[in-house]
Amino acid sequence: MAFSGNGGGLGSRKRYGGALAEINITPFVDVVLVLLIIFMLTAHVMEFGIEVDVPKTKFVKDTAQEMPVVTITKDAVITLNGKPVNINDLPATLHLNFGKAKSVYVRADKQTIWDPIAQVTAALGAAGFQVNMVTQPEDSAAQGRP
Repeated sequence: MAFSGNGGGLGSRKRYGGALAEINITPFVDVVLVLLIIFMLTAHVMEFGIEVDVPKTKFVKDTAQEMPVVTITKDAVITLNGKPVNINDLPATLHLNFGKAKSVYVRADKQTIWDPIAQVTAALGAAGFQVNMVTQPEDSAAQGRP
């Protein structure tokens, strides 16, 4: 009985047609780790999907409360936390998704006509929500104040 020394033991690598029959995953892992780092660095930059230029006021109250945010764009598109919503379904959607919420933020672009803002504010007030308008502080340096 003779044994051959070039055969397929457990630790042997077989070559078929001159190419190595193993998958090299090192480049794949490198690419995945680089993408993971990129996403980790850029994830905190994304605040909202909709860009709204809110009006500026002299006094802005800072708050750390987490409340639902209703956004009204200058084209009168209404969204709830970034998802489009119909004004007629807004109070029901708020009660369904945020059952314990008693207040809501309303972010409206400063170029929005008054009618959609008034309609949203009235609908939320009739549903029993306290409406908080989102504004941005004025830059005191731009007005010549110290």
